[in-house]
Amino acid sequence: MRRIDPDELGSFSGGGLYPRTLHVQADTAEAGAAQASPRTPFADIVIRRMTYLGGPGIWTYRPVIEAIVDIGALEDYPSNTLPGFYDRLTAWLPGLIEHRCSVGRRGGFLMRLRDGTWPGHILEHVALELQTQAGMKTGFGKARMTGEPGVYKVVIRTRDKAVGMQAITSARDLVMAAINDRPFDVAATVARLTEMVDRRCLGPSTASIVDAAAERGIPFIRLNEGNLVQLGQGSAQRRIWTAETDRTSAIAEGISRDKDLTKQLIAAAGVPVPEGRVVESAEDAWDAAGDIGLPVVVKPTDGNHARGVSLNLGTREEVMHAFAAAEAEGSEVLVERCIPGQEHRLLVVGNKVVAAMRGEIIQVKGDGRSSIGALINTHINTDPRRGEEEHLPLETLRHDDPVLLLLLGRQGLTTDSVLPVGASAVVQRTGNMSIDVTTQVHPDVAEQVTLAARVVGLDIAGIDLVVEDIGQPLAPQGGAIVEVNAGPGLLMHLKPAVGRAQPVGEAIVEHLFPPGNSGRIPIVGLINDGQSSLAARLVATVFQLHGWQTALACRDGLFLGRRQLSPHGSIGFEAGQSMLINRTVQAAVLETSPRHILTEGLPYDRCQIGVVLGMPGPQGLSDLYVTEAEQMPGILRTQIDVVLPDGAAVLNADDPEVLALGDYCDGEVLLVSCNPDNAALAAHRAAQGRAVLARGTEVLLIEGANELALTQLSPQVLSALTADGPHDVRPQVLAAVAAAWAAGVGPDLIRAGLLHFDEPRDTPAVH
Repeated sequence: MRRIDPDELGSFSGGGLYPRTLHVQADTAEAGAAQASPRTPFADIVIRRMTYLGGPGIWTYRPVIEAIVDIGALEDYPSNTLPGFYDRLTAWLPGLIEHRCSVGRRGGFLMRLRDGTWPGHILEHVALELQTQAGMKTGFGKARMTGEPGVYKVVIRTRDKAVGMQAITSARDLVMAAINDRPFDVAATVARLTEMVDRRCLGPSTASIVDAAAERGIPFIRLNEGNLVQLGQGSAQRRIWTAETDRTSAIAEGISRDKDLTKQLIAAAGVPVPEGRVVESAEDAWDAAGDIGLPVVVKPTDGNHARGVSLNLGTREEVMHAFAAAEAEGSEVLVERCIPGQEHRLLVVGNKVVAAMRGEIIQVKGDGRSSIGALINTHINTDPRRGEEEHLPLETLRHDDPVLLLLLGRQGLTTDSVLPVGASAVVQRTGNMSIDVTTQVHPDVAEQVTLAARVVGLDIAGIDLVVEDIGQPLAPQGGAIVEVNAGPGLLMHLKPAVGRAQPVGEAIVEHLFPPGNSGRIPIVGLINDGQSSLAARLVATVFQLHGWQTALACRDGLFLGRRQLSPHGSIGFEAGQSMLINRTVQAAVLETSPRHILTEGLPYDRCQIGVVLGMPGPQGLSDLYVTEAEQMPGILRTQIDVVLPDGAAVLNADDPEVLALGDYCDGEVLLVSCNPDNAALAAHRAAQGRAVLARGTEVLLIEGANELALTQLSPQVLSALTADGPHDVRPQVLAAVAAAWAAGVGPDLIRAGLLHFDEPRDTPAVH
């Protein structure tokens, strides 16, 4: 009974909160709309406002942009009445053929476009397609009438607020250009959006981990505009920063940056490493080469991406030039014995080799006409895997790279040299990890590299080694580990040129969250009656007695345990997320309201307990186009939609509309009632369901035919509970009892929580 969220299926429009849909209008358009546009251009569609919903709302579980758009006179002109519009739009965005729409198959949206649909619906699909072209593929979208003529709610899934808003704005401009037959630079628009995606969205390594966590049902919160991400909630959380985790110590990272120190430590543990030392000058580098024995490798001690690394150096001139190239990339220069064999990168995660890559030597072949520099541009740098963007595994080969110039010089060439037909030149020896060899790694090699990672102290490490055959033991063939790297790039393993991509994101998630660990803490989400936060405060009190450090965000303020952090109402997205980020929080009780669901979304993706006590009216929501009581269940069901399968919904059985929300719950349903004769309660008990009942002043825990008397709501207890207003508090008390019971708290502690509820909290913290 959960709402559809088909990112994989393509966007669609159908059903929902607003009864009059674009599909009905399209049928009307087919029947008899005029087949000509007016002589004067249409005025632009007006985007009245855009709202970012960061969590589950009425549309979907995931973040979306909701735009209020006014299509003006276009309300009378569906797409099939606009001459040339279809051809212009599909020529600019041929990818629209992939949009299934409500038809449910490839080309479905184009069918709708030909038959006649309205600009709000078209805007939705164009915005989604622009995001896809920019490298941020999403497939969920909706468009709905608001009840105001010509005004629509257009909703698109997005992974970044700014990108989503810009996509909608750009889509409006593109659609208007297609309608009015004006030029439009689609390439420039996509390029701007692509730049935003590259700058603002998670990098590919981080995204692979986050996506793997999502597949496991582990929630995440992005903590900055970069790649710092929290996986899990509260005290159950772990943090990643690209491929580093909160288990990656600063000391281990510092050791890995010092290549000479790393070699000393792992050599002491018996791991094969090349002989070498740090040098202070070009002359010293040549002296070291003489001591070590030619050929040698010269590289920076703290470089990365193979920058400044020169291999197989055999002359004084080569070593001197290589020293200058290495010095330009790092703080110190290292000279090492050159190990014969092929370059490899092995990824170690949690004492296990999870991926391995082999490098390749890059060459260009002459045509008798083009310079080596031109051949690099046309045959090497055009490789779609190369570029400066973070999502590309290989870097652009620069003509002024000192290592390239040295490598060509050793072959008697320059970038201006023209190779004869059939002749070739090596232009890159290192940094080209492109061939997956994970299944070929010998157990001895795996043992050696995992030992190296442990000696350095890294839980995730990229181990560089040189060996003739990765399928044979390391030492007998003279192989050696040459580097141990913290925060290794994952992209090479995700996008190998040859071989299968490896599930490295999944391996890191399993390392942080072993099977059975969801990274979740108990969360109780409540939609209250709007008069008090009694139920929320009661649940938090009981959780504290249960031994959980509990965060409480409600109309009465923000609390952590018995300490009040803010005296102001705190039921929004920001307040809830701030509590879930706190590492000390072991449980959370977070109150919300219909307005917050509509304007911000819930601050969590799922919850263990969802509580709905009453069905509020639409008063105060007209600015959000909610004016009818019939619209309210569609809003409040959000709180029940997000209940986990092993969780529970707590519903007031004395309110038929609230009771009906139980159909949307993936987990258990617990009922509360002040009416012992409630028919729904009787049916629930007959099905062996659980409930909390007030019979007179007595509170009963019910499971099927079994009843347990919990406590009496004596005048003294009620007096303590009703300090915030003269209304019937029994439903709130029963809901709190049911929520605590559903969370696994025993009856004795629940009873104690009710009796000790009136004890004062600490004073607000001073900031």
